[in-house]
Order: sequence, then C-alpha cells, then structure tokens
Amino acid sequence: MNGNTPRNFDRMEYIALSIPLFFLLIGVELAWSAWSGRKVYRFNDFIANLGCGIGSQVVGAFTKTVVFAVYLYVYDHWRLFTLGTSVLTWVLTFLLVDVLYYWFHRLSHEVNFLWAAHIVHHQSEEYNLSVALRQSWWQGLFSFWFYAPIALLGVHPLTILTVGAFVTLYQFWIHTKALDKLGPLEWALNTPSHHRVHHGSDPKYIDRNHAGTLIIWDKLFGTYQPEEEEPIYGITTPLRTWDPMRANFHYWGELRALAKQSSTFRDKVLVYLKPPGWRPKELGGFVGPTAKDRNTYRKFDTTVSRSWVIIAATQLILLVLITAYFLFEQATIPVLWQWVLGGLILWWVMELGVMMDNQRWAFGSMMIRSVILAIVIAMIVPGMLAFALGIIVLLLAGGMSWFGFRRSTVP
Repeated sequence: MNGNTPRNFDRMEYIALSIPLFFLLIGVELAWSAWSGRKVYRFNDFIANLGCGIGSQVVGAFTKTVVFAVYLYVYDHWRLFTLGTSVLTWVLTFLLVDVLYYWFHRLSHEVNFLWAAHIVHHQSEEYNLSVALRQSWWQGLFSFWFYAPIALLGVHPLTILTVGAFVTLYQFWIHTKALDKLGPLEWALNTPSHHRVHHGSDPKYIDRNHAGTLIIWDKLFGTYQPEEEEPIYGITTPLRTWDPMRANFHYWGELRALAKQSSTFRDKVLVYLKPPGWRPKELGGFVGPTAKDRNTYRKFDTTVSRSWVIIAATQLILLVLITAYFLFEQATIPVLWQWVLGGLILWWVMELGVMMDNQRWAFGSMMIRSVILAIVIAMIVPGMLAFALGIIVLLLAGGMSWFGFRRSTVP
C-alpha cells in the first residue's frame, strides 16, 4: 500500500457526499406526501432511521481502512489476472458486485448471525426514503468479505469500492411509495414495487426480492415475488423502541439468550447459523412467521409533547452538522479525539431515540454529553472558533435540558 492510498480512498466516499441529495429527495417526498394526502412519515420513526444511518456512517469511518487493506492485500498477493480500467472491466465488476450483493443479502435473511446485523434495516414499520438510511452499524464488517473474490480476479480495490458505492446509492430511490409499477423496467431492474415486497412482514413477502440493482437475480435463483396488495412493513415482532442503540443490539441479545437455553454445544452454535425462527427441538422447534391481522394491526407509536419535538429537531440539526464535520474532516482530527467524537455521536443518536420513547432522563444525558462535546470541540477546533462553538453547544443544551424537564411529556 503506497503513501497515497488513504487520501485516494477518502475520495471514494460517494455515500457521504450524497447526503445533501438524500435530504433534498426526502423533502420532495414530504411534499408529495402533503399533496397526495398520504402520511408516509412519522417524526419518531424518522429520528430512529436517521440515528441508525448516522451510526452506520460513523462506524464505517473507522472500518473503511481495514476493508480497503483486505481488498488491496488480496489484489497485490493473490490476484489471478490483472484487469485494467476498460469499460468491459467496469461492466464485469458491476455484474459481479450486484450478484454477490444478492447472495450476501439473501444469506442475511437466512443465517441468524447475519440477520442480527441486517434486521436493523427492516425494523421500520413505515416505507419512505428515510428507511433507506436506516442501516446496521455492523453489517459492513460482514458484507465486504463477499466481494474479496473480485480482487482475486484482478479488479483493483478502488474499482470494487466505487461500483459497490453506486450499487448502494441506487437503492436509495426505491424506498418510496410515491412511485407505482414502472412498466418494462420492472422486468430487469429493482424498483420501488419490488423492494416494497422485500420490506413486507407478510409471510408470502418474507425473504423475497433480495436484489441490489438487477431483479433478474431473484428471478434466476427463485426468490422473486411480485407486489400484490401493499405489504405490512417491518419485522414479524416489532422492535417497540426508537433507540438506535437497542435497534442494533436487540437481536444479538435474543440469539445469546436462545443459545444459553440450548443444552448442547451443537445447538448453541446452530442458533447463530440457522435461519431466523429456528429453535432446538427441546425448545419447541422452528417457529415460522404468522400473518398480521390487517383489521387489528397497529403500528408501534409513542406521543411526546410539541416542545420535546422542537428540542429533538434542533438537536438533530446539530447532530447532522457535527457528523458531517466528523466524516469530512476525520483525517485532520487526532486519533484519540476521533474515537471520542465518534462515541459521542453514537451516544447522541441513542439520546434522541430515548427522548422519542418518552424517557425524561434523555435531558440529563443531553447536558452531560454536551459538556463532553464542548471539551472535544475545544481540543480539535482552533482558537476562538472552538470557544464560541463550545459556548453555543452548552447554552443550547442547558436551555433545552431545563425546558425539557419542566414541560409535560405529553401534549
């Protein structure tokens, strides 16, 4: 790996660079929602989705170098061929990335330890563009191994990462109800209609339509399901919290508890390798999904006061700005303070989630976290700017904490 590799790799952060476009399109979808009279967003769900997405980007900022190093090692030491940067190489790389994404995605629904990471993306009971941002904090640590064989074939890691980023970016726009079926495009491409099926918790929709860009993989490998009635979105057992921290750890806890109840070592291991719903015979055997009654089904929801919503919205704006600074200036921040700031961001998204869960202790947490954040700002931002930003952070946090404690938790 030469000295320029980290700098070049930073230029590949297409997903982070696309964040302004994501928010613009979410705004367009909100306008469509108001115009059509279809309510597709809830603020608490939006907070949870963004919290998961922000956490995913922060964790990814610390793991991207490892991912690149693995690909580069395979390319430098084990590649069978050396492919250039011709159009044919890019097309071949796209097809390989897309089909390997299909298999990783499919296995993430069929193997419990992979599902424990991927489940985060399916927890929302809504279906809108913010759901596309609801990503696991840990899935990237499992997924990148599936693409290592492409480096073995002689494709440069930067090409793999670039194509992989665009396959991921493609999937943003398909998380919407605003577009119906798209005619001939439905045959070859993954579309909103196809992906709505994938997010359904109805038994006939579960584990269907795993495609990234091309739906032909599902048709070829027998996992295709056309959209009939609109799905009931989410997972079979709703999460019942807006806390991104719990969202990312809850299924791991369930697997650990199930393994602990299993009496044999073999079953303890199988808990992590079998599909979701599998249980040892001594614990009742496989439990399949059941259909939800559309007449009685109600989405999980909580109610907080209008003042809490205003506080959470203000904090979210600050969080997005701090996260953007972290993502784009990470290379200029000392390593110790990178870890501290990354940890504070994860703490922050948890804090907003529990606020939406109607937990008053979130305001005490806000004050403590803001004091630490002001100290970090003083350490990484130069001169008077650091002093001014620290004062602003503390004044906002102090005012909001006092106001939040005094206001009722319900309208």
